[in-house]
Amino acid sequence: MLDFSRINWLDDKGRVKTPKFLYLVLVFLAKGWCVFLMSLTQAGQRDGLVKLFYPLKSDFVSALATGAIAVFIYGLIVFERKGTLAWIYPLFHKIRWLLFASIFMEVVLIYFRLLHTDFVFHWVKGLEVLGVFWCFLYVFKSQHLGVYLKNDYEPKEESGAS
Repeated sequence: MLDFSRINWLDDKGRVKTPKFLYLVLVFLAKGWCVFLMSLTQAGQRDGLVKLFYPLKSDFVSALATGAIAVFIYGLIVFERKGTLAWIYPLFHKIRWLLFASIFMEVVLIYFRLLHTDFVFHWVKGLEVLGVFWCFLYVFKSQHLGVYLKNDYEPKEESGAS
């Protein structure tokens, strides 16, 4: 019997849509950048907002460095969808490895944050570990992500008839 359950993965042009959970993974991995953007909106309490999420400045800078890979991946996804830059396509197929690198950096960051607190359990750190686990599991096992990254769509040069 034919399986048509994956037909909703395709867009109007027949290309595989970007998985929605991939966007959630990228937001989770770039949470340092999200805190940074939120702090820009608070004129008087920038330091207080950043210290609420990252008590140590080194943790915040490490989160920005870890999140830079996720921001780069998001840029790759946007430019691939627009089809404007040809050099994107060889990098686009390496997104899964970039995600694994970012997840590994997040694990190292969580380890050092736990080290700073002498491995005392806190529910926020537990949720971070759970989030990293789910991100790893998604990147490792997702069929939709695998099909999306194997998508060999490259824009064709359109010849304008004059």
